[in-house]
Amino acid sequence: MEKNSKIYIVGHRGSAGSAIMEKLQKLGYNNLIHATREELNLLDFSAVKNFFDNNQPEYVFFAAAKMSALGVKAPADILYENLTIQNNIFFNSYSSNVKKLIFFGSSWMYPQHADNPIKEENLLTSELEYNAEPYALAKIAGVRMCEFYNLQYKTNFISVALTNLYGKTADYDLKTARVLPAMLRKFHLAKLLNEKRYDEILLDLNLQDQDEAINYLNANGIYEEHIELWGAGKTRREFIHSDDLADVCIYIMNNINFSDISKNNIKNTHINVGTGSDLSIAELAYLIKQITRYQGEIKFDISKPDSSMNRLLDCSKIHSLGWKHKIELEEGIKMMYEDYLQNSKKA
Repeated sequence: MEKNSKIYIVGHRGSAGSAIMEKLQKLGYNNLIHATREELNLLDFSAVKNFFDNNQPEYVFFAAAKMSALGVKAPADILYENLTIQNNIFFNSYSSNVKKLIFFGSSWMYPQHADNPIKEENLLTSELEYNAEPYALAKIAGVRMCEFYNLQYKTNFISVALTNLYGKTADYDLKTARVLPAMLRKFHLAKLLNEKRYDEILLDLNLQDQDEAINYLNANGIYEEHIELWGAGKTRREFIHSDDLADVCIYIMNNINFSDISKNNIKNTHINVGTGSDLSIAELAYLIKQITRYQGEIKFDISKPDSSMNRLLDCSKIHSLGWKHKIELEEGIKMMYEDYLQNSKKA
């Protein structure tokens, strides 16, 4: 990519897209293209076609996706909308002669009981976790569509399979946030409640009434003397900082082509992106407790649903292509928490 190349970030307000846009701006790329949901309905083929016709992007970072607890609450919507958006972006990228596209897959694409660390070739080797299927099937279709466009139309579409994302661009909404940012905010609020810092709680929750705030906290497992987390805490997860994600995506865009990753096998050419290390949800909880300096107890509610999937990606392929993560988890959470506190003060 040149500094003045037309670069379209699809989903620039999301955790991944905003991290990539911020990194591109810092590196001096000055011709970034993006559109809000109000400006462009990605489900509307004609609207997407007009957007590509009018803007003629050269490079596309495809970070947009619809998620809602991986599809448990709205499985039909999750599958339909993700497939539709993917079809619209892929076709118009091809027809507009986009030079290169990076599509964001997910570690949830892999089988429920895949051996860890999970290799790229484990894709479609056995059953998925059922609750994850709406999101996972769409992502699998996206990965395969990238390969098939490359084979049939000689495009340069590359897919990455991402592990759990965290960082300053994360979503902290307790209803929609992923596990780490949701847990960090819960522990922060529990700390405030434990220390009776009610004004800060009201500010964080954007509420006026103290009783209403405490009821909200209790409903989310946050109490003065303890915090409740769903499940037994034994499930293991891998996390990548948003700065590392942005770094690897820009690295791939500038240095890796489909021809580089399809020499030996044109199947499963997607690239796992992670850190190569994991920890249990319980270990994560105690690490966040330490970082936030929360003095209460942690209770795991084993009556609540818990995932049976451990997710650790084998990152040998991306390492062999010349990239490795830079931010370790404890350092990254500390950075994230400091940013959260700074934003709380601004609010």
